[in-house]
Amino acid sequence: MAFALLLALLVAAAPAQAREALSVRWEPRVVRQGDVAMVFVTGLPDAKAVEGSLAGQPLTFFPYGDGYAALAGIDLEARPGMATWRVGVMDARDRPLKASGRLQIRARKFPVQRLTLPREMVELDAPTLQRVEEESKRLRTLYATITPERHWRGRFAKPVGVPDAGEGFGARRIINGQPRAPHAGLDYSADAGTPVVGANAGHVALVAEYFFPGRLVVLDHGLGLYTLYFHLERADVSDGDRVERGQIIGRVGASGRATGPHLHFAAHLRQTRIDPALLLQLRLPE
Repeated sequence: MAFALLLALLVAAAPAQAREALSVRWEPRVVRQGDVAMVFVTGLPDAKAVEGSLAGQPLTFFPYGDGYAALAGIDLEARPGMATWRVGVMDARDRPLKASGRLQIRARKFPVQRLTLPREMVELDAPTLQRVEEESKRLRTLYATITPERHWRGRFAKPVGVPDAGEGFGARRIINGQPRAPHAGLDYSADAGTPVVGANAGHVALVAEYFFPGRLVVLDHGLGLYTLYFHLERADVSDGDRVERGQIIGRVGASGRATGPHLHFAAHLRQTRIDPALLLQLRLPE
């Protein structure tokens, strides 16, 4: 692709033919806060292992074509500038091959949302605050759990069949006049009871009712990728269930901290908060 960045691996110990054959390609070559990209390593189809990182965050590779690929996430609050990436390959002869480079991260202008909510949903008493902290910790622990298999295949599906394109990712929220954490998902306006479908194949990692998200479902798509579905009226799946792309997993509601019926749809790559709208746009391998 025209926007792809093709970089030759710098391998001091490898023979010349290996140096010429092996390459690393980023798509796109310039990313923004909240973006999701793909990195391709090609030229060594018999490699025994491929690993890497971007800005110190691990990349989890899977076989693809004549090489390997990985999703790379840029957190919505990532520092703009140049981020260092590295890739390490163990070839068929147990020779370690290494490469590194830099990827440009650009700042992204996010909207500002001003909301007015009941005081008890914003100024939390001690027991509620403890509950919220425990629930947040459980979610962070979940996102750090890496399933080694890739369950997702191909493009991701929109989770609700409504014209609304979703809005609010990265919004700097001011609630009752006080700045709060940025909004880490897309909000889809939909009537209560509207079916919600899984964006891709995976396993149900969590069904719960939490203070802020309300009734929720989290899908584990493997290799550190999770999608989240908040404020549900009900969940139609249980922990551990296998889910296919487009399968109904629940219904739109207004549970938790919500001003009305809608779906909050979010995506995490490990603990990195990525824009789910961009995940839906990716042309991903089957």
